[in-house]
Amino acid sequence: MSVTFKTLAAALLLGGSAVAIAANDGQARVNELLSADPQYRETWTKVVKKEERLPEWVMNLSGDAEQMNAVEEDGDKYLVGPLCETKPTCLTKRLMVAFSFDKKDAYAMLIEVPAGLPADKSPTRHADYRFLGKPDQGMQDLLMEQLKKDPNWY
Repeated sequence: MSVTFKTLAAALLLGGSAVAIAANDGQARVNELLSADPQYRETWTKVVKKEERLPEWVMNLSGDAEQMNAVEEDGDKYLVGPLCETKPTCLTKRLMVAFSFDKKDAYAMLIEVPAGLPADKSPTRHADYRFLGKPDQGMQDLLMEQLKKDPNWY
């Protein structure tokens, strides 16, 4: 009974969004956000509309995604998670995405590593990083920290 009340209270506090409730359970995924809530789509559109030469999967947040996590940065809460163009190309083409809990701000870091990089070469030393949404240094650090949590990223 107590769990149901807490879930209901959380839903009311977060605006009743099914995605927000799912996020608390670690179930939200980047590739589901734009279809789950128009506010996510509106915010993401503002982030990418002035960017040049972004791949289609980044523009649409489509591709292969893992569960997102709730993370705090400078007192604000964000839903953060990875998105890959495809599972097989995840090491060479990925996006780390952060949406504020109120869905009004979004930031991302596009990571591209040259395809065919030998296994003995560190992807971190050969990657190109491109930030979207004009993140401040704290948000850039948060996105980088999330990337470093990947055991295949060295």
